[in-house]
Amino acid sequence: MTATAGARRRRSGIRGRQAFSGWLFTAPVLIILGLFLLVPVLMAAWVSVSDWTGRGSPLASGVNFVGAQNYGQVLWSGGLSERDFGTALKNNFWYVILVVPIQTVVAMALALMVNRQRLRGRGFFRTAFYFPSVTSSVAITVLWLFLFSTTGSVNAVISWFGAKGPNWFNEPAGIFHFGATSGPSALTDPTILGVSLWDWIGGPSVAMTAFVILAVFTTGGTFMLLFLAALQNLSTDVDEAAMVDGANGWQRFFRVTLPQLRPTLFTVVTLGLIGCWQVFDQIYTGTRGDPSKTTLTPAYLSYQSAFINHEWGQGAAIAFILFVIIIIFTLIQRWALAERRVGSRRMRWITDARKAIR
Repeated sequence: MTATAGARRRRSGIRGRQAFSGWLFTAPVLIILGLFLLVPVLMAAWVSVSDWTGRGSPLASGVNFVGAQNYGQVLWSGGLSERDFGTALKNNFWYVILVVPIQTVVAMALALMVNRQRLRGRGFFRTAFYFPSVTSSVAITVLWLFLFSTTGSVNAVISWFGAKGPNWFNEPAGIFHFGATSGPSALTDPTILGVSLWDWIGGPSVAMTAFVILAVFTTGGTFMLLFLAALQNLSTDVDEAAMVDGANGWQRFFRVTLPQLRPTLFTVVTLGLIGCWQVFDQIYTGTRGDPSKTTLTPAYLSYQSAFINHEWGQGAAIAFILFVIIIIFTLIQRWALAERRVGSRRMRWITDARKAIR
């Protein structure tokens, strides 16, 4: 018993020294993250519930606690701040709804295409598709606005068909309004965050739609690489078994390949959601919320409130509300993509493939 107790103490001492060494080696990174990540977040949280004016330290004695006042200004005040936040949320909502599915489908299609063994020049196409992702977003945004400007090439081509006038890019109406100037009272009277239900269902403006196309163009290549890496790591056993059972290409993709890509799909959708809700540099470089606040986003509104209007508490409150929105959407898509059936994955994929060809 004494020998056993002594051995246990020695093992405990070894584990204790190993734990101490681990904390010692990770301490520099933890200190850096604490100073430049955790401390700023905590200070921003304090600013969001205080009346800090931007002068001096937020922790000074003259800064007072105001509770949820800054949050109330953008959520239930009924004034311009609430209406601006509702407009920004509506714009960003349509941006997310359109960008995330389209960029995911485009990235997966590109990955499937460049993963084909019979495709010649696969290295060239992979580089070409990925190149917009490594190009400066500022440069691409400036080029994009030049193409969609009044004298730009896109406007010139559309004008040939007489579809729109020279200022079609500046139209504030949503693209789903189909030219209607006003909606029924049942949709214009109810408001959500100061924005009528008619405007909420109207979709993004033409300018915001251009940013949607820009986002798909610049991010499709990055997510293509994630899908491509996942495709190249898949086992061919299940696919060959489905092929022997007589499954065609579409059946093998939806019943065999796509279920195996679930973890990668979760990563792509999560990164897409976070990136879309935090869109800022394209708006700041391009339109700064114009025309008529149809490209205003919560991230840019937070910057505008804090650094332009000097309403620091309100800007911090918008940032934390945006953080909560991102968490909620991430949890929703995690639930949607979660595994709900038990059993062997490989056997389940084979079973699904066989059911698909019956």
